Amino acid sequence: MSKSNKPTTGQSTIALNKKAKFDFFLGDRIEAGLVLEGWEVKALRAGKAQIADAHVIIKDGEAWLLGAVITPLLQASSHVRPDPTRTRKLLLHEHELARLIGQVERKGFTIVPTAMYFKRGMVKLEIALGEGKKAHDKRATIKDRDWQRDKQRIVRHSM
Repeated sequence: MSKSNKPTTGQSTIALNKKAKFDFFLGDRIEAGLVLEGWEVKALRAGKAQIADAHVIIKDGEAWLLGAVITPLLQASSHVRPDPTRTRKLLLHEHELARLIGQVERKGFTIVPTAMYFKRGMVKLEIALGEGKKAHDKRATIKDRDWQRDKQRIVRHSM
């Protein structure tokens, strides 16, 4: 057997936040690193992460990820007390952090995690600036999604 000639990008998705598109109008996206402990990386490799209810706050000029759940593996070391919902620091460049602070404080945006993935062996978190949707915007999103699904169904059955 030979290896396939397909080029690999070195990325594999760990967790997606599908709820973010529904709850927010998403704007600029930024890739951030995460400060993690050893057991967390092992759990992420096993796919034990949830970022659906997570959000990012800016405190003392640093970005922090709150509400993300990384479920510890049963094989975790006995001398470590894993905390699945601990606050994790995000690693950003100074100019990225300054831009985020300006958008959040002046314009009232929220920083929402949209995806967590491995990139060249390191865990990365994609964050986006989000503006909250109102109830009527969410209803319009549902209506558009249903129409797209019905349209595909009609096209498929007409052939």
